[in-house]
Amino acid sequence: MNGRGLPVTVTERLKQLPTSPGCYLYRDESDAVLYVGKAINLRNRVRSYFQASAKHGPRIQRLVKRTRDIEWIVVETELEALVLECNLIKKHRPPFNVRLRDDKSYPFIVVTKEAFPRVLFTRNPKRGQGKTFGPYSSAYAVRDTLKLLHKVFPLIPCGKSWSGREEQRPCLYFHLGQCLAPCAGIADREQYLCVIGQVERFLKGDGESLVAEMEQEMTLAADAEQFEKAAELRDRAAAVRHVLERQKVLSSDEVDRDVVAVVKDERMAAVQVLYVRNGKLVGQQQFVLDGTADRPPGELVQEFVKQYYADAPEVPREILLPAEFEERKIVQQWLRQKRGSAVTLEVPQGGEGLGLVDMAAENAAESLKVYATELASREAWGEEAAAVLAQELGLPSPPRRIEAFDISNVQGTAPTASMVVAQDGAAAKSEYRRFKIKWHPESPDDFAMMGEAVTRRLRAYLDGDPKFSVLPDLIVIDGGKGQLGAALAASASLGLELPMAGLAKKQEILYVRVGDGYKEIILPIGSPALVLLTRLRDEAHRFALTYHRKLRDKRMHGSVLDEIPGIGPRRRRMLLRSFGSIAAIRHATVEQIAAVPTLTRRQAEVIHEFLAIE
Repeated sequence: MNGRGLPVTVTERLKQLPTSPGCYLYRDESDAVLYVGKAINLRNRVRSYFQASAKHGPRIQRLVKRTRDIEWIVVETELEALVLECNLIKKHRPPFNVRLRDDKSYPFIVVTKEAFPRVLFTRNPKRGQGKTFGPYSSAYAVRDTLKLLHKVFPLIPCGKSWSGREEQRPCLYFHLGQCLAPCAGIADREQYLCVIGQVERFLKGDGESLVAEMEQEMTLAADAEQFEKAAELRDRAAAVRHVLERQKVLSSDEVDRDVVAVVKDERMAAVQVLYVRNGKLVGQQQFVLDGTADRPPGELVQEFVKQYYADAPEVPREILLPAEFEERKIVQQWLRQKRGSAVTLEVPQGGEGLGLVDMAAENAAESLKVYATELASREAWGEEAAAVLAQELGLPSPPRRIEAFDISNVQGTAPTASMVVAQDGAAAKSEYRRFKIKWHPESPDDFAMMGEAVTRRLRAYLDGDPKFSVLPDLIVIDGGKGQLGAALAASASLGLELPMAGLAKKQEILYVRVGDGYKEIILPIGSPALVLLTRLRDEAHRFALTYHRKLRDKRMHGSVLDEIPGIGPRRRRMLLRSFGSIAAIRHATVEQIAAVPTLTRRQAEVIHEFLAIE
């Protein structure tokens, strides 16, 4: 510490700060990121936190007190710093930043970018996949919309991707008039793309003009005595009109806009977003912000807009906000860049816009009440479960952090282990970890594998690995006495004594070590303590099995070339094209491998050495 009470590392960092724009990260003693910020001038901004004369609030005082190191990344412009800041907050989830809670994935509709586009449900829209619409309030709302679209428009009902070439005979949907049969080479691409254009207009909220267009086509078809086509267009128009009648008109103009409102209490903040397209309310969504205790409304609005629109599939022409914030101009510039056209961030002072924000705020307040009630209920449940576990297991205090371990393998192949975490009775998914078991016996040995997993986890803590920086209050092992004994031996070998229990699957019996033997504990069926442990055990099993399947599939369908460091897909293809098989590559000399196009001699040596020890 120096004269101001700052760690020497922090003092040295403050001397080295550049005057360039960029992002800064504060880290604690375990190297975990505490806070991420951005600045036009890094030196001035960061030093302002540590000045002895500065009068900071309690949050900043706690941040400064815990900071042990400062890291920064220099960029060219303030806009680049803004984008980098969003990415760093999303990656590190720092506790001193306002954080958009991401424990829920929202449903979208995507119109794929293909020769014959499909209209699909997704919770993970990807850039380049196609045009995305949403998010929607629920998966039911999306499926209901998709059901209507397939009823009204002749889309691909099987969900498969077709090139338009003849690949199979047309199915029943073609004969029913519900598909244009691109699978059979029958569909006219221009006609199909016209249908897709109508679908996109409907999803954008442009339903009125779509209905008018359909009715005009219906009249023309009737005049041409194409009565079957006219009847089909009449039914389509009626179905679309029925949906439009259920949509609430919120605006007299036809500007696409999002309406944002934020309501907070002493623990968290609720955000309500209304999606208005062509003047009609087409959807709404609620979000929760953490780390909001002493933040002013403007800062909450600022952080939500930055974090939400960093990944939002659509940026509307106008965004109505409840409060002004410091970075509005640079955020507006960033959103214009993302949209590719004009975007306006507006804080309405009256009229229709203020009415929309007030409506969103009313919904946000109701959402906050629901969140607060649910949170209180979960906390009470978690406290009861922890209290019972402390009593039954003889723990000095109720366990706040519980880690559960499980092993997954099939006859010893692709063995994996998982570690899942519950914090105060709730799943802490960011703390989940998984292990690829290194020890491969001739016959599977679950006890040894469990010992390896627990050993690696605890050794990582002793080695100061920031991913394992906190010890659990209780470890739960999936299995009986054998698995528990292996885990206890692993802990003892590292000089650690941690409370552990094994949970057997069949009768849900809890085992604990007492002296040289084991004690059986049977918790009441349905008790919060047993429910918490079984949920953790099942989650550990699911997490381990998912990783096991991934490794097994890679082993079955992949290649040993996939495991060679520095050799990407293109070079793997070149190797196989040149030699024909893995066996031929294994028997080749370094010179022969180096002769393959794009490969250097050093890479050839790596390949030769890697395959020689296989």
